[in-house]
Amino acid sequence: MLAKYFEKIAKELSIRSNQVANTAELLKGGATVPFIARYRKEYTDSLDEQAIMHIRDRMEQLEALDKRRASIIQSIDEQGKLTDELKKQLEEAESLSELEDIYLPYRPKRKTRATIAKARGLEPLAKIIMSQNPGSVLSLAERFVDAEKEVNSNDDALAGARDIIAEWANEHKYARNRMRWLFRRSAMLTSKVIKGKEEEGMNFKTWFDFSERISSSPSHRVLAMFRGEKEGFLRLVVEPQKTEAIEILNKIFVKADNESSAQVGLAVEDAYKRLLQPSMETEMKAEARERADLKAIEVFVENIRQLLLAPPMGQKTVLAIDPGFRTGCKVVCLDRQGQLKHNETIYPHPPQNEVKEAIKKIQSLIDAYKIEAIAIGNGTAGRQTERFIKSIRFHKDVIAVMVNESGASVYSASKVAREEFPDYDITVRGSVSIGRRLMDPLAELVKIDPKSIGVGQYQHDVNQAALAKSLEDTVMSCVNQVGVEVNTASKQLLSYVSGVGPSLAAKIIGYRDTNGPFSSRDEFMKVSGFGAKAFEQAAGFLRIRDAKNPLDSCAVHPESYSVVAGMVKKYGASVDEFIKDEKLRKQVDLKEFVTDKTGMPTLKDIMEELARPGRDPRKKFDLFEFEAGVNNIEDLKEGMVLPGIVTNVTAFGAFVDVGVHQDGLVHVSQMADRFVRDPNDIVNLNQKVQVKVITVDMDRKRIQLSMKNI
Repeated sequence: MLAKYFEKIAKELSIRSNQVANTAELLKGGATVPFIARYRKEYTDSLDEQAIMHIRDRMEQLEALDKRRASIIQSIDEQGKLTDELKKQLEEAESLSELEDIYLPYRPKRKTRATIAKARGLEPLAKIIMSQNPGSVLSLAERFVDAEKEVNSNDDALAGARDIIAEWANEHKYARNRMRWLFRRSAMLTSKVIKGKEEEGMNFKTWFDFSERISSSPSHRVLAMFRGEKEGFLRLVVEPQKTEAIEILNKIFVKADNESSAQVGLAVEDAYKRLLQPSMETEMKAEARERADLKAIEVFVENIRQLLLAPPMGQKTVLAIDPGFRTGCKVVCLDRQGQLKHNETIYPHPPQNEVKEAIKKIQSLIDAYKIEAIAIGNGTAGRQTERFIKSIRFHKDVIAVMVNESGASVYSASKVAREEFPDYDITVRGSVSIGRRLMDPLAELVKIDPKSIGVGQYQHDVNQAALAKSLEDTVMSCVNQVGVEVNTASKQLLSYVSGVGPSLAAKIIGYRDTNGPFSSRDEFMKVSGFGAKAFEQAAGFLRIRDAKNPLDSCAVHPESYSVVAGMVKKYGASVDEFIKDEKLRKQVDLKEFVTDKTGMPTLKDIMEELARPGRDPRKKFDLFEFEAGVNNIEDLKEGMVLPGIVTNVTAFGAFVDVGVHQDGLVHVSQMADRFVRDPNDIVNLNQKVQVKVITVDMDRKRIQLSMKNI
C-alpha cells in the first residue's frame, strides 16, 4: 500500500494518518483484527475493530484500483497513445468509474456503428460537423458519398457521421460525469411485470407497476425487485427525465444554431438513448445493488453477532428434546461438558399419545442423569412439548426453556456432526445441538454455516464473497471477544481464534487427545505448527481454567505477564492475592509501569481483567416463558398483548416469536410512537418484547404485530 493512501483513509475515518500507517503495518505483518484491537492499542491509539477492518478493506480496494490503473496505462502505452498529460490524468483518478471514463476512448472496441462509419471514411465529415460552422450539411456530405465504401447517399454519410459523434459524446468524460450526477440525483427505478408472467410471478405482485427514486430506494425493495428481474418476472428501467438529460448534453455539445448543430443535436439524442442511458442504467443498478448488499449484509451480520453473543446458561446437565408428532420426540441427556450420555424417543403426542410412558421416561432420566435444565426445540410440536414437560412433577427444580432450533437440521446432516457422532443418526445429532445451544450458543452455532441460521434478509441474493468475508469477521470477533477454553473447545470454535485457523485447530485437538488437557499457555508451543507468531496472535484469547498460573485463565496476554509480575513484586503479594485483593490493586500507580511497549491503554486493560479474571462479556441468562394457552396460530385474536422473542431483524421491521410456530412481523412503522429509521435502534435479536396482535391471516399464515401503545 502506498503511503499516499494513508491520508485518504485517515480522512474517511476522521483519524490521524499515523494510526492508519501503524495499523497497515500490523496487518501486513499478519496480525488479525481482534488481536490488533485488543493487544496493540498503543500502536493504533485504541482503534476499534470496525476502524481496523475499514483500513484493511480500503487498502485492498485501493490496491485493486492501482492494479487496474497500471493495466490501463500499459494498454494505452502499447497503442502508442500515452501522453504525459493522459498519464497524469490516469494517475490522479481517485475512483474506478473515473479511471474507466478516461480509458473508454482507448479501450479496444468490438465492431460498433461508429467503427463501421470510421472504416467507411466518415470520421473527417464527423469532425467538420462537430465544428458547427454555417453552411449546408448536404453539400458537405456529398463529398463523402462512395458506393465502394457502402456510403450510397448523403443520408448514409450523415447517418455515419452522427454515429461517430454519438460515440464521442458517450466517451466524453465531462458528459459522463454530468449524466452520472443526474442519474444519482433524480433517476427513477421503474419496475414492470413482463407480459404473460402475471400469474406465475404473483410473489412479485407489489412490483408489477412500481416506481421510486433509485437513490432512496431501501435495500429490501431493491433486492426484491432485482430478484424479480433475475427470475424473469420483472423488467427494471433506471432513468431520470429524458428531457433534462438531453438538455444537459445539448449544453455540452451543441454550440451554434445551424444545420451542423442540428446534426450534432440528433447525434447527442441518439448517444443518450442508445449508449449513455444503458451505460448509466447499468452503473446505477450496480451502485444500488452494492448499497443494498452492504445494508443487507450489515443487518445479517448484526443479527448473527447478537445471536452468537446470546446469554449462555452455562455448564449444566441438560435434557434436550427435538419435538415431533408422528415420529415422536427425540430425547438426549448431556453432561456439563455437553457430552452425549443417553438418547431415546418418546411419543407424548398424537397419533401415539403414549403420555404416561413418556412421563415415566422423562422423570427417570431427570433423576438418573441429575438433569438441571430441559431444552425444547421451538419447531413443530414445540409448544405442545413444552406444555407436556411443564405438566410433569419432578422431585427437584428443573427449568424448561424453548430454544431456537434454526439450522439444527443443517448441523445434524453436516460433516462436522458426522465426525462428532458417527454412530448416531441425524435426529440424535439435532437434539444434541439444541441442548448445547442452551448451554453455550456461541460454541454450538460456530459449527453451522451462518447463512443457515435463519436471520437477516435476502442473504442468498447479496454478493456472496462480501457476505462470507463479513460473516468471517463477525464470528471471529465474537469468539475472541468471549475467549475460548482450550481444553473443552471444539475444532470449529478453536479455528476462529486469532492466529489459529482450521489446520492448527485440528493439531491442538490432536495434541489434547494424546497428551491430556493443557496445563499452561507455554504448552501451546509444543503443538506442531504452533510457532511464535501463532502464539503471539492466539495466546491471549485461549484460556486454561484452573491453570497453575491464574493469568493463564484470563485475557492478560503472556507478553504482559512480566508487567503483572512487577506489580506483584512491588507490593509483596502473589498473583492470586493480587487478583483477590481489590484494595491492593487500587494502590497501584499505573504511570510507574508505562514503558515504550506497554502504554496506559494496555495497563488499564490488565487491571480491568485482574478485577474480573476470565469474565464472560455476554449478558446473564434470563428465563423466558410464552403466554400460557397460546400454542397455535388459531389461538391468536386481534388485540391480544403477548410476550415474545425477537427472532430476526430486517431493514423493514422485526420478526417476533409469540409461541405459535409462526413468527409475526412488527413492521418498522409499528415499532414506536415516533419515526424509526433503523429497527436495530429499537430491538435486538433475542430481545424479550411485548407485542399486540393487529391482524392474523390464516390462509397465508401471516401475523401482523405492533409494539406501539403497549
